[in-house]
Amino acid sequence: MKPKISIITLGVDDLARATRFYRDGMGLPQHDFDSNDITFFSLEGSWLALYPREKLAEDIGIADTATGTWSGMTLAHNVASKEDVDAVLKQAVSAGATLAKPAQEVFWGGYSGYFRDTEGYYWEVAYNPFEDLS
Repeated sequence: MKPKISIITLGVDDLARATRFYRDGMGLPQHDFDSNDITFFSLEGSWLALYPREKLAEDIGIADTATGTWSGMTLAHNVASKEDVDAVLKQAVSAGATLAKPAQEVFWGGYSGYFRDTEGYYWEVAYNPFEDLS
């Protein structure tokens, strides 16, 4: 696995409010992306994404427990191909992670899966055919 975090996604309760905070209040540069469901900010070497918390939990395939064991945050590691997604997920599981969601074609047109590391953090491993984030 290449030592890089491509995207940090925060599951938010109010997307418009969170977008205003990071864009207007913190001055982060918002990436021009045609969607009302997710916000991206270009950072130095990575991206910050804001996504409705319940939709993020649904994407992983877990119950959204606001006060439970899920932090509401995911880390993403983008790779150059579908085969690389499969390889990184296999590597993570071999190292002790739990496969949370097997790799599959996803609604936004890419290919991704999730693992939960040994400390309980969720990582998405993704291939994006539209933008090279690897």
